[in-house]
Parts: sequence; structure tokens; C-alpha cells
Amino acid sequence: MEISVLSNVVTIKGNIKTVGDYQEIKKAVDAVVINNKNVVIKILDSISMTSSVIGYFNKLILKDGIAISMVVADKQLIELLDDLNLTKMFQVKKG
Repeated sequence: MEISVLSNVVTIKGNIKTVGDYQEIKKAVDAVVINNKNVVIKILDSISMTSSVIGYFNKLILKDGIAISMVVADKQLIELLDDLNLTKMFQVKKG
């Protein structure tokens, strides 16, 4: 998995599947939310997302007041987020 950050956009390439991936995502997003209350998460090709990442994004939205929007390329991941009733909360868009 690779992460790149440009302004308030965090781009994730590769599958999100390990605790290490969660830690990398958290570190990158934590650095972005210091100066931004709006964060765009682009997930280019992951077919899944770990529960720890989902929980972290929920915490940012519900507790910290951060607005998150996701651009998700993989249909399977969009369906997973929809099944978990997270499409609206994460402002998921196909991309």
C-alpha cells in the first residue's frame, strides 16, 4: 500500500488490509487534519477496508468534527461501505 498527500487529499494505492496499513493511513490523515477540517480520501484500487480504518474515520467525523469525503474506484468496496450504511457518512463517490 502507498499513500500520498497533496493539500487536503489523501490518496491510497493498493489494498488496505493490515494493522500497518491502518497506522500509515492514521499518520497521514492526522497530519492533514491539523490544518484542514475537510479531508478527501481517494482509494484507487483497494477492494476492502479494515475495521480499524473504518472506526478511525468514524471517530474523525463523529468526535472531531472532520468532514470526510471518499472517492472510491472499486465497485466491491463501494458495495461494502453501502452494506455497512457508511455511504452517506463517508460521502462516498465512485471515482
